[in-house]
Amino acid sequence: MPVPLTDRERDVLSLVAHGLSNQAIADRLAITERTARTHASNILGKLGLASRTQAALYAVEQGSGRHRTGSLRGRGGAERGLGGILGAPTPIPIRGLMRVRKAVFPAAGWGTRFLPATKAQPKEMLPLVDKPVIQYAVEEAVAAGIEQVIIVTSSQKRAIEDHFDLSYELEHLLEEKGEIEKLRQVRAISDLAQIAYVRQKEQLGLGHAVLMAKDLIGHEPFAVMLPDDVVIGDRPCIGQLIHAYQQTHGSVVAVMEVPPDQTRRYGMIASDAVDEGMNHGRLRRVSALVEKPDPADAPSNLAIIGRYVLTPKIFDKLEQTPRGSGGEIQLTDAIESLMQEQAVYGYVFEGVRYDAGTTMGWLQASVELALQRPELAREFRSYLAGLEL
Repeated sequence: MPVPLTDRERDVLSLVAHGLSNQAIADRLAITERTARTHASNILGKLGLASRTQAALYAVEQGSGRHRTGSLRGRGGAERGLGGILGAPTPIPIRGLMRVRKAVFPAAGWGTRFLPATKAQPKEMLPLVDKPVIQYAVEEAVAAGIEQVIIVTSSQKRAIEDHFDLSYELEHLLEEKGEIEKLRQVRAISDLAQIAYVRQKEQLGLGHAVLMAKDLIGHEPFAVMLPDDVVIGDRPCIGQLIHAYQQTHGSVVAVMEVPPDQTRRYGMIASDAVDEGMNHGRLRRVSALVEKPDPADAPSNLAIIGRYVLTPKIFDKLEQTPRGSGGEIQLTDAIESLMQEQAVYGYVFEGVRYDAGTTMGWLQASVELALQRPELAREFRSYLAGLEL
């Protein structure tokens, strides 16, 4: 009898066959390590495979469309041919996965909302407690399995490059003073990820910033993460979108519910439910995008925030997108054009999002993140309680 596999089972089998550990599988699929281990074990048992090596052989043969004339020894020592496992002369192909390995961080803007603080320093380097804003997003990307970070900068953003680079003098000073914990923290920053930088010589919109990374991305899906959006949750926000992409193979934008009086601040989506019951109803198929509508004209209460997973086709659309006011190329315009050829999905992410690109959002994030720090929470909470408000 045939052994049918669900899309999730195919994905896990493919990752197992490529030699990924349970933790690496968990990172790719935005699940726990325990869940990944259980899935892998169940699938091997379902197919009668005794080891991950046999899973690799199985995947290679099914991916190439060949049957094996020999046999595999399944659990319990029984010999089982692949024809017996599949029960049909035509093998079931394992769904190919294009991994999301790279993330683009647009960081070339002037940061005028924070003047005069940003006159001589990037807004992305403003601190939230004791880490710069952009570091939260980079850490989120790394936690989701992103391997290469591409930061789009401008001539005023040298401090970003310095922050993620080695600092020999500082490390030597900390080592001499015996401040080992601080030394560890400083070294961890430069070891976070492989980081590349590309210059955006003119600030011509978010779409133009993403287009600057085309040569570094190549022909593969990729993430876009706006550092101003700080998202805190049990699972990395961008990891949730990557998981949704792996299920749909379509571009995915992060969305959240907003009150009617805030629709003018966001791109809003019209969407339809996805019938497959994936992601507990959080996944929606986007049918229309409306940029910053009045409340009466908003198609829903779902707003796009600064997390995207995009197919490489978006670069063609960005190059074809006409420039709007100020000569800017808007990413939402390109996504709307992409929808004519490919499905685009919205994902209602889990977590709390702070708009650290506004003064009020930055203040709120500073307070709430400080209260989440065990070494600061008690004293800071006591201080706040004593304020005459």
